Amino acid sequence: DGKAFESCANYRDNLKFFLLLVLVYEVHVYTGAKPGAETDSNVYINLIGTKGDAGKRKLHTSKNNNVKFRYGQMDIFCIKAVSLGDLEKVLISHDGAGPGNGWFLDKIVIKHKEGKEAQEIVFPCNRWLDEYQDDGKTERELAANSKYFVEENLNYNNIQWRVQVKTARDSPEPQKCKRTLVIYGSKAKSDEFLLSPQTPGYVCFLPRATDEFIVETGDLGDVYKIRVSCDDVPGFEGWHLKSFHLQELHTKQELNFDCRCWLSLNREDKELVKEFPAVNKDQKTLPVQKYVVSVHIGDRWGAETFANVYITLYGKRGDTGVRKLHNSLAKGRKFQRNKVDSFLVEAVSLSRLQKVVIGHDGEGYGAGMFLKMVTVKESQDSDKEWVFPWWNWLDTHLGLCETVCEIVTVGRRLFSSPKLPEINMKSSGLWIMDITGSDLSDEEDPICLSFIFYGNLSHKKLPLRVTGKAIQIKDELADIGSVYKVQVTGPHNKPKQPWHLDLLHMKHTGTNEEMCLAFDCWFSPNEDKCVELPVLYADQEPLPVVEYLIHLHTGDLKKADATGEAYLCIQGEKSDSGKRWLNSRNGLIAFARGQVDVFKIKAVYLGKLNQVLVGFKSLKKDEWFLEKVVIKEVLYPFSAHVFVHNDWVNKRSKKDFVEVAIPLKETSVTSLLAKKFDTKSRGCWQAWVHCTQVPEDVPDIQVVVFGRKGKSPAQKVPNLNDNPFLLTVGDIGDITKVSFVLSGPCLGTGIKLHKLRLKDLDSKEELGFHTEAQCLFGEDGSESVTEVAVVRPDKPPLREVLYSISVHTGTLPASGTDADVFITVFGDQGDSCKRRLRHSNFEKGQVCISEMRAVDLGQFSKVFVEHHNEGYGAGWYLDQIVIHESGKTDDQYAFLCQQWLDSGVGDAQMGRMLK
Repeated sequence: DGKAFESCANYRDNLKFFLLLVLVYEVHVYTGAKPGAETDSNVYINLIGTKGDAGKRKLHTSKNNNVKFRYGQMDIFCIKAVSLGDLEKVLISHDGAGPGNGWFLDKIVIKHKEGKEAQEIVFPCNRWLDEYQDDGKTERELAANSKYFVEENLNYNNIQWRVQVKTARDSPEPQKCKRTLVIYGSKAKSDEFLLSPQTPGYVCFLPRATDEFIVETGDLGDVYKIRVSCDDVPGFEGWHLKSFHLQELHTKQELNFDCRCWLSLNREDKELVKEFPAVNKDQKTLPVQKYVVSVHIGDRWGAETFANVYITLYGKRGDTGVRKLHNSLAKGRKFQRNKVDSFLVEAVSLSRLQKVVIGHDGEGYGAGMFLKMVTVKESQDSDKEWVFPWWNWLDTHLGLCETVCEIVTVGRRLFSSPKLPEINMKSSGLWIMDITGSDLSDEEDPICLSFIFYGNLSHKKLPLRVTGKAIQIKDELADIGSVYKVQVTGPHNKPKQPWHLDLLHMKHTGTNEEMCLAFDCWFSPNEDKCVELPVLYADQEPLPVVEYLIHLHTGDLKKADATGEAYLCIQGEKSDSGKRWLNSRNGLIAFARGQVDVFKIKAVYLGKLNQVLVGFKSLKKDEWFLEKVVIKEVLYPFSAHVFVHNDWVNKRSKKDFVEVAIPLKETSVTSLLAKKFDTKSRGCWQAWVHCTQVPEDVPDIQVVVFGRKGKSPAQKVPNLNDNPFLLTVGDIGDITKVSFVLSGPCLGTGIKLHKLRLKDLDSKEELGFHTEAQCLFGEDGSESVTEVAVVRPDKPPLREVLYSISVHTGTLPASGTDADVFITVFGDQGDSCKRRLRHSNFEKGQVCISEMRAVDLGQFSKVFVEHHNEGYGAGWYLDQIVIHESGKTDDQYAFLCQQWLDSGVGDAQMGRMLK
């Protein structure tokens, strides 16, 4: 009938539409460069656009890699689908299959061509898809972050390079190790390419071999360097790399890289990452520098870390890529409290340094660290260093609850003070200050700024009329004391064009003190800006730049709202923030009734806050009811400063500002543990134990977990090779220690404990433990119990104590025993678990002294003593037991017994609880 015909016609039209608009979506999946980031799971994706979705698709075969989803790798997949319109989000997930199922996804980039436009959409992730990490989710919805359109005639992303790699004749036989390449150009850098054979079974990087690969990049511009790296895998002997040769297949441009170096942790520089500048007749070969990167750990409890620390340096000419900080130039264990460790990072010159990204992998006990700052010298001989201050935690539970941070430089300083009398601004001489910035196209249109120098006695304002790219001023800065920060405000006129302030170089002619402050900010015609940086004296810690979060509370009263111009100035014990405008130069700000307006102000640390100045002017003569101002330090979210006004800001004439001074009312400080565990724990923990030197016939090892409210049942440790297993501890309160108990005879040799880690499956709380120089059951294997204290970032762990145990055997006939004697000591912080007293000579009338190492038990309450009734004359008459901390005899605990432990005497008990 007609309806059927109409339906058939629609079907034909729809079919035609389908055939015309089937697109190929090229999906670039970037696995992160974090330890354990790779996955063996099956990964699924769904593309969602304005016209529908593609459905759940399995990412089968990588176009560019034999093994997909490896550490730091980019994999390309193709998905065919009807046009989805503008892509808005993707759903990415995995099924948890395979031995390494957790996955750290950096981002997804989708490229496709529709009509004459080539599109590239970025979907950032930068999170785990792992049921045991992050929030435990294995599926994430990613929103589009940015979209790029590329004209068709640009031949998008089709530049191919032939890469030839020569291996030296004395290089070891190749082992299973990932080797990667990154190419840097004046316009961009390439993805990280995995140098792997495309033919199954083919072996690359044999001694004296030349291997060839084809890689594809976008338009990189003039190539100036490459970076080559190897994986840090156990047993890797190294790779002696001879050279790289690159040829662009279309233009036939050739680039040579003379390498001649080892990538090995056992030879030469002990590095697995190397950079090489391009050798080209037409351009100057860039120098290779050994940057000295110094990591300054703070002087706080728990500031140290045993995690692996990684850093990336960024300059005006590219970056170093992620580098693991292996070998400290300083003696002793690295990254310890109040210690500075320096590392060599070799890279092609980055030009002027701009920022660093530093973080750790969370491995080891007490993984979080308090980082004061990072400093970088451009060589070991350099007398200057770039400064990157942080003054915060890199910890999952403290500060910003992040383990990675990006730090922009505040400038460069002398590495050590000039050999002159102590720096004093009263010294004779001048400060010579060179200011550099962007060029002004019209010298008749200057920009007027103010440079304000704050000292410990006063401050001084120097007005400046900028007409060009560079300007110099000289001033004694007398009578202000020791300068500690520089503030720049403006513009104070109405220029027609913006100006970029780059650097302020300061040198004192009397003391030779020298520094360079990197302001790196724009001053625009339509805004009043105020920026400040700390001065950078050698051998002095610079004050941090703090972001203050301002909450302005307008009262919930009739006619409390107002519209006008407003500014704010925060005053602290060290200085003030200067006048910060809350409205734009050409606009007004509206404060609505009952509303909280939030602003951010960056200032050099002001110290303890004591007052806030608020200025307001309304052209309509509005009154404004300001209830209070709450200020939080963004880097220290656990403190809030409250300034209560609770009054009207009176109206005045149109020309006058009303300024009110509001003193500090209160400061509220919450727990250092900024990250709260909202999910209630059921007492189920994932555990990892990693040991070496484990005997083949080791008896069963059991583990007991102690908490503030009790202890768990003993559970068998199924493995000691870092494979996770489940511990059910129940409701025992905050965990304080873990005891390993040997269920069989003593081993005769200790088991080296490298790692112990617990993670709550519900709250995701993670606990670390002291494991350095720790042997399970003693170095000689003669002990039956080893205890390890929990390390928390916010409080010290329970200390390890060596107890002296004196056992007094009675004087009655046949009082002695040849049986093994066992004791369990109970205190208000747990018990010692059952220990065998190593002294075996319990003879009549004798006092036998043994030692017991345990996590601090607190105040003793009782002991349980027993023997197993084995051996000739096992019966025993015990007089008393006396316990004290070794080396301290003034605090002794005596436990009277004066009874037989004998199966044939009295009540026939062989174990007694003594109080």
